[in-house]
Amino acid sequence: MTTIHPTAIVDSGAQLGEGVAIGAYSIIGPDVVIGDRTWVGPHVVIQGHTTIGTDNKFFQFSSIGAPPQDKKWHGEPTRLEIGDRNTIREFCTFNLGTVQDKGVTKLGNDNWISAYVHLAHDCVVGNNTIFSNNAQMAGHVEIGDWVIMSGYANVHQFCKIGAHAFVGMSTSLTQDVPPFVLLNGNPAQAHGINIEGLKRRGFTREQINALRTSYKILYRSGHTLEEAKAALLEQERATPDAAAQIREFRTFLDTASRGIVR
Repeated sequence: MTTIHPTAIVDSGAQLGEGVAIGAYSIIGPDVVIGDRTWVGPHVVIQGHTTIGTDNKFFQFSSIGAPPQDKKWHGEPTRLEIGDRNTIREFCTFNLGTVQDKGVTKLGNDNWISAYVHLAHDCVVGNNTIFSNNAQMAGHVEIGDWVIMSGYANVHQFCKIGAHAFVGMSTSLTQDVPPFVLLNGNPAQAHGINIEGLKRRGFTREQINALRTSYKILYRSGHTLEEAKAALLEQERATPDAAAQIREFRTFLDTASRGIVR
């Protein structure tokens, strides 16, 4: 059964699924769609053209679906889309997209978003990520599955972070991060493969060792980027047990638009 606290304000145009709970003093706007069994705690504001999936949890004082912090936005009906089973802790701010990009900000499934995280306009976040307190994403950032963002890490607009990367505490990112890489510092520097994370997710020793070799090809061989991609292609062909992982590492380099973190 859907429950709405007497002090909450839910617009008649909002669509609430079965088993949704809206806490005290929360405000739900007219263009909001909230899926089944999602819990919205007290003092949460959800507005804009925002669609939320099932089994999510929103803790107090978060602002979800507010207009983008972009002077080019002039009230266009851009969107925010949130998937299923996400936990969004206190004081998070997620903004709508802009027409200068795809018009939508996206958060996937099974993400753990800690307090004070900012997800700016047109960001796209995958699944199973962890964002620690005060991680900050500027506009148009893309983050792959299983990425971990440590506390106070911040990402420049238009940067891409590949799947399974680990971003250390207080890291300042201004370039793209290949998948599987561990990095830290201000400015950010790569420090090898995220071995511990890959072990926890069931990657085999052969796959991890292959990715360590891929990392050395890119970062330690002295190759140009084009030479490194050619060498990675050869490694992929010669390592069938880890071909998919090497291919993901290699093809990311073709999509990087801001240069690779060194």
